[in-house]
Amino acid sequence: QQASLCSLFTVKFSSISLTLSCFSLPVSNSTVCVLYTQGIANREWREFGRTEVIDNTLNPDFVRKFILDYFFEERQNLRFDFCAFHPVGFSVLVSCAFCTLGEIVGSLGSRLEKPLIGIPGRKCGTIIVRAEELSNCRVSALMLQFCGNKLDKKDFFGKSDPFLVFYRSNEDGSYTICHKTEVVKNTLDPVWQAFKIPVRALCNGDYDRSIKVEVYDWDRDGGHDFIGEFSTSYREMSRSQSQFHVYEVIFYTHTHTHTHTHTHMTQINFTVAIDFTASNGNPSQPTSLHYMSPYQLNDYAMALRAIGEIIQDYDSDKMFPALGFGAKLPPDGRVSHDFALNGNPQNPYCNGIEGVMEAYYQSLKSVRLYGPTHFSPVINHVARYASAVTDGSQYFILLIISDGVITDMAQTKESIVNAASLPMSIIIVGVGPAEFDEMIELDGDEERISSQGRYAERDIVQVQKTPEDMADCL
Repeated sequence: QQASLCSLFTVKFSSISLTLSCFSLPVSNSTVCVLYTQGIANREWREFGRTEVIDNTLNPDFVRKFILDYFFEERQNLRFDFCAFHPVGFSVLVSCAFCTLGEIVGSLGSRLEKPLIGIPGRKCGTIIVRAEELSNCRVSALMLQFCGNKLDKKDFFGKSDPFLVFYRSNEDGSYTICHKTEVVKNTLDPVWQAFKIPVRALCNGDYDRSIKVEVYDWDRDGGHDFIGEFSTSYREMSRSQSQFHVYEVIFYTHTHTHTHTHTHMTQINFTVAIDFTASNGNPSQPTSLHYMSPYQLNDYAMALRAIGEIIQDYDSDKMFPALGFGAKLPPDGRVSHDFALNGNPQNPYCNGIEGVMEAYYQSLKSVRLYGPTHFSPVINHVARYASAVTDGSQYFILLIISDGVITDMAQTKESIVNAASLPMSIIIVGVGPAEFDEMIELDGDEERISSQGRYAERDIVQVQKTPEDMADCL
């Protein structure tokens, strides 16, 4: 799991499929969801696509997917508008939700659940968005046709109006809708039209992935009666174009429930460490890298915000430990290379990146910049927490922002070598005009770091020399 997590920070682009569902919508009219994306330059919202229209239900499961290009190092803002269609031909916005693509991908099981926004003071339902990275499939599509024989009677006159709903399984044991057939009226022996479905949509390239097919009797009011279900796979359905496969439709009590799925996916923990050494200059002077200008962010704040706003989408509780090093602390003036920016060493957590920014600004008013520049204490601080996780459930990222020469290089290398076996990575951002050769030496892209004859098991350090372009270190 550590290896797969590391790849997350090196892959710059992939295609992501989003599947939408809702529950407890305020109205059960014909419902459609419209996805809008926001431009990076002009910040305008543009329609990306829309789902099919679903009638007469407060809990729609949309079949149509949204396929988006995903860039880890960019903040990709999304807006989901849910509209109710009326018979006279116009639609009304009922509710909406805002999030980022990174927030969806970074949620447990890549499944984001959040309340919809609408009329103030009124509950507007909940949206569930599930993301899955699309794989390269050798076969592009599959042609299928199904028929039924002696299905269960559901209608008053002894017939049914059956249709099929296809679901593909997920790693957490849940299922995602991937296709729905047309309704065949007034029969217990339906023959549904042949349909062509992309293999990506059906199983995403995993030919043995479980596919569940549910059979329903259509009702005009949306309360479709469950007839039964069966399971299959792409491999089973594609064995022979000329061979018939017979599936027994099994009936048992079936209800649509909405539960919170608890999975053992890896959770990101993000920690910030900021250099408060005197080489940064007097914070009260405009020449200082820590100068708090009323007109623009300083270099430290720029780096913190640029990386933090990306990383925070992958941390579910948005509570970040924020540390400082190289300063004299009140009231006794002791030098610390591992202190809490919020002044609470027992609870150094800040609420979101804005909370970290506020704690940083408050620290500048209370501590005295001093030195020297030691990296190893903050690395060891995070490593202590990472060493306690042995089940792959958590991964730790330490962001160090500094202005120059490291004065404990030997100890820092030793700390990195020790941490390389832990679920942990380090991002180092250099700010200001100083030389950063020693920092770059810690990046093991060319040669693995060693300490006292021991080599790091893997490269866990990425170094960026300026805060203007953060994509490379992500």
